[in-house]
Amino acid sequence: MAEKVIGNKENKKIESQKAEQRKLETKKIDHKKIEKRKKNIRFFKDLKNELKRVTWLSWPKLVKNTLTVIAACLIIGMIIWIFDAAIGKLISWSLLR
Repeated sequence: MAEKVIGNKENKKIESQKAEQRKLETKKIDHKKIEKRKKNIRFFKDLKNELKRVTWLSWPKLVKNTLTVIAACLIIGMIIWIFDAAIGKLISWSLLR
């Protein structure tokens, strides 16, 4: 009976040590989460401040630049299409010969 009492005390001591270790691990994890959250918040605050400093285009200038890019893409696409068709015809002509 005395052995059971001693064993119970040792078991309780071991269990309390394990509980303490779990609490410390939980605190470490919580601390990491808090730090990560703080970093994310800081990032978005910095992003907001940086975007305030950006010089944005006026609406007419934005439309003009957008149309210029679309036109350039269409012209380059047509040039590639013409070369592709010409090379395709050349290859098919050479294979049929």
